[in-house]
Amino acid sequence: MACRISEIVIDAEEPDRLAAFWCDVLGYVELGREADGSIQIGPPGVGSGGAQPTLVLNAGREPRRGKLPLHIDVNATDRDQEAELARLLALGAVRADVGQSGEESWHVLADPEGNEFCLLRTQLKPV
Repeated sequence: MACRISEIVIDAEEPDRLAAFWCDVLGYVELGREADGSIQIGPPGVGSGGAQPTLVLNAGREPRRGKLPLHIDVNATDRDQEAELARLLALGAVRADVGQSGEESWHVLADPEGNEFCLLRTQLKPV
């Protein structure tokens, strides 16, 4: 047997704002809220435990120290990389510099709270 990633947890100063951003990016919907302000989002009609991991946006955030040890990579499913880059920037992503050379086939971006993620070149089939 093996494990599979079911949830990715991200600390957020403003869980509502971050949930809205990632719902727009991934086509996710809100699945639930906890009394502590945490929000879980995931694929519509699937909920937790499906083929794609859900995101849990935890309320509260400690000051970040240095580069993130983990980041999310995303791929477009219905357009090319440049069109998806334009869409992500319009949603509120910003370009991020983590020391890349400029020759990479991916774009490094940050969400509205500064969490880096990469937009890869390959277009994937929707799940």
